[in-house]
Amino acid sequence: MENKNDILNIGGHEFTSRFILGSGKYDPELIDAAVKHAGAQIITLALRRVNSFNGNILEHIPEGVTLLPNTSGARNAEEAVKIARLARELGCGSFIKIEVIHDSKYLLPDNYETAKACELLAKDGFIPLPYMYPDLNAARDMVNAGAAAIMPLAAPIGTNRGLATREFIRILIEEIDLPIIVDAGIGKPSQACEAMEMGAAAIMANTAIATAGNVIQMAEAFGNAVKAGRMAYLAGTGRVLDKASASSPLTGFLSE
Repeated sequence: MENKNDILNIGGHEFTSRFILGSGKYDPELIDAAVKHAGAQIITLALRRVNSFNGNILEHIPEGVTLLPNTSGARNAEEAVKIARLARELGCGSFIKIEVIHDSKYLLPDNYETAKACELLAKDGFIPLPYMYPDLNAARDMVNAGAAAIMPLAAPIGTNRGLATREFIRILIEEIDLPIIVDAGIGKPSQACEAMEMGAAAIMANTAIATAGNVIQMAEAFGNAVKAGRMAYLAGTGRVLDKASASSPLTGFLSE
């Protein structure tokens, strides 16, 4: 059962869905499935996708869905700011996912330049959501710089390897007083569920759904997994014991 009172607040904006679609692997079917079957209310887009030779992605994003343009392609804070301002001029709104990556092999984000971009964009009226390698000190810098949420990677982009940085994400959830949105690397609904059980505020997925044999079924599976994980987190997961503990009495059943 979905709890309509369980609101995700990002920069003063409220959402009832905790599944976010990354649209890097652009496909109208993927977008449609994520909205209809996973309940996505936020969809990312790269600026180069707004008017690309493959079609205008904005034509396929339903009205009412919040756009989260990213600064994909930025190699430093200055380039990220330029891309963000272009996105706003194109009518994409004030939300911005900050991606600063100059490592072409592993595609790991540059936390230092990301924090710089976050401060500049927050001062310019944006609602910045920095994509970062999960590091507590860097996350604190981004909070101080004006981030509206923190988006740590679970594993390198597009790998579907799951929660490789699980323990570092757990630290961020415990120590950072902002929504922690797990982004990149989630490959299965079960992994999304685990992240939500840990206390993540939301999950972003793209490759896991886009490369599935059945996009619609996988989108629905992710949507359900995110809801189940959130429900388990709110309920409080059961205790873990080192020794067996019977759930029913093992003695006394013959006594009068």
